[in-house]
This record gives sequence, C-alpha cells and structure tokens, in this order.
Amino acid sequence: MGVNNKNAQDNIQSKGNKKPLQVLHISKKDSQKIHNEQNNSQESIKKENIAIKPQIIKDDLVKEIEDSKEKTNDFEIYQQDLNRPLNFSEQNTDFKLERTVDEFDFDESAFLEALNANEPIGAAGETISGKVIAIESDGLYVDIGGKAPGYMPKKECGLGVITNFKEKFSIGLEMEVLVIKEQNADGMVTVSARALILRQSWEKVSSSAKNGELINVLINGFNRGGITCDVDGLRGFIPRSQLEDGQDYQSFVGKTLKVAFLEVNPESRKLVLSEKKASLVSKLASLELGQLIEGEVLAVKPYGFFIDLGGASGLLHQSSLTNGSIRSLREVFREGEMIKALISEIDLEKGRIGLNTALLENSAGELIIDKQKVMQEATERALKTKALFDKKEQAK
Repeated sequence: MGVNNKNAQDNIQSKGNKKPLQVLHISKKDSQKIHNEQNNSQESIKKENIAIKPQIIKDDLVKEIEDSKEKTNDFEIYQQDLNRPLNFSEQNTDFKLERTVDEFDFDESAFLEALNANEPIGAAGETISGKVIAIESDGLYVDIGGKAPGYMPKKECGLGVITNFKEKFSIGLEMEVLVIKEQNADGMVTVSARALILRQSWEKVSSSAKNGELINVLINGFNRGGITCDVDGLRGFIPRSQLEDGQDYQSFVGKTLKVAFLEVNPESRKLVLSEKKASLVSKLASLELGQLIEGEVLAVKPYGFFIDLGGASGLLHQSSLTNGSIRSLREVFREGEMIKALISEIDLEKGRIGLNTALLENSAGELIIDKQKVMQEATERALKTKALFDKKEQAK
C-alpha cells in the first residue's frame, strides 16, 4: 500500500501549527562567567569535603588513638619511675623525709624485749642461782627465774650418798646449780649441785697443778696399777712407779701421802698424782733463778747433759752450754764429771730445772778453751749475772 503524499504534507503542516522551541542565546562572556562559577562551586564543595571529613576523623578515630598513645606513654613513665632508685641528691635540698609511725610500724626495741622475755633460761653448762620451792622423794624443784622451775634429781643434789635428804634441803634454801640438761617441752631444765661442785674441783686442782702446789691425800683404795685417793670429790690415782716405795703399795690404804700433780685432764676426767714428783718439787722450792749449783753429769744426750742435783736432775741444753762453736758435746763434759752451772729455769708444774754455763764465760768459747778456769771462777762470775736474773724475775 502506498503512502499518500498529500496526507503526509497535511500531517507536517498540522504539526507546524505548534509553537516553536525558544532558543536561549548566551554570549561568550556570559558563558565564561557561568563556567567560572561552576568551577568555584565545585572547588568550594571539595574544600568543604576536605575540611569537614578530616575534622570528623580527628574527633572520633584519631582522638581515640592519640588518647591511647598518651596513656601508654604515661604508663611507661610511671613504670620507669618505679624502677628507678630514689636519689635524694637529685631532690631539692629543702626536701625533708618525714617518717610516720602507724600500727604496722616495726619497733626494734619492743621486738628485742619480746625475745628476751621468751628466751629460755638455762643453757647446758650455765651456772644459775636459785631457791628451793618444792621437795619430792626423788628430787627437788629450784626456782631459777624461768617460766618453769629447774628439776634436780636426788643423785645430783651432792657428792656421795645423801641420807638426810629432807633435812639438808629446806624450802627457801638458796643455792647455785649447774644446768646439765636444757629445757624440755614444758620449759623445765635439769640442774645439778653435784656437777657444779665437780667443776669447781677441777678448776681448783688445775690451778694448783699450774702453780706446782703439793697436797696431802688420804689413800682409800688400790688396784693392780697403783693406789687411789679422793681430791675434793675427784678420784685421784697414784701409779706404783710414782711411789717412793712401790713394793708394798697395798699398805698405804688409810694413810696420808704428800703428792704433786702429774696429769690433770678435766675432759677425760684423768687425775694422776705422784709422790716422787712431790719430793722433787720440795727440792725445787728451795732453788732460785741465778743460783750456782754443782752436780754430776748423769748422761750425755744429743741435745745436752742431764746433771744430778741430789735427788733431782737438771738439763744443760746445748744452746746454753757455750757461746762458741763446738763439734761434739763430749768435747766439753763427759759422764761422771762434776761441773758448776747456773739455774736459768724452774718449772714447778713440769718438775723441770734448766741450767746454763754460757753465762759464766767472759768471752765466746772460753769454756772450750779453758774449762778449768771457768769452773774455778764460777762463784765470782755468778755474782755478775745476779742482776740479769733479778730483772727476769721482776718481769714475771
């Protein structure tokens, strides 16, 4: 089917009766102005976005991060302050450290007082004064100032057998005792009067032996090796070899002998006495330092000579023989020869006498060169040495 051109034209004409579109004419200058305004508007929007958006982030997220970092730094500084020792030299000199006392404060004096108050009284071996507060059939109780009294068994109340026990000890009796056993769970210690007496006896005999004292003892028994006696509650022993006459030693029981101390040992409780040494000490007591004696050479030893002094023997040591040099001791003296010498040492405890001939020489080795002259002039020469021994005696 074909198209009618006439109708087509009518349609175009009918359409052409409508108002035509209005066209806005804009000059080039106005166009540029609009373009600039658009650019300015976009830039303004961008700036607002840039300005607003970081501000929001800083207020929310960044601020949170910065606060976290600040807290971390504060903690590190605080920890460093804790670890760093306090140095007052860095502080202000006007700073004063004030100490306040509270209920948790440590008081040293109060602490020591508490210790002393609870300190156990009566260590083993300690001597304590006390008072009898109770008497039983098997012992007695002594107040020694502790939280509990001390107990003394009947066998520890004295030496030997005590028959009149309750008569000898009465309530209120003051006495000194020795602690022999430290306190038990109840705070009670075991004390002894017997142990204290024995300790004092050992101290006494030790002092007597050191001073070379002689004592009289009563012989109360014998055994195969010798005889026994009592010395201030201690058991003493005199060997047969230390008796002047040891053949019939059983006959000494019940007799009194004068003896000297030969060995005193409190640890092993060994007390050995000697009648022979007592005779020697008696002779030594009559001797003096610097005294000139005459005696016989009993023996020649590698270290010197033993000289008989009439019941006692003295030692002339090679170091005290001469001021000169010798090859052999026998060049000077021989056994059985009578010599003169000065007493240079007296030891009463050991019963020993030391002799000297070097002090009789006027020149070194004179005794070797002219021994006879030295012995003849010994009495006169001994007077010259008296001042030397007097000074030695004063120095003691």
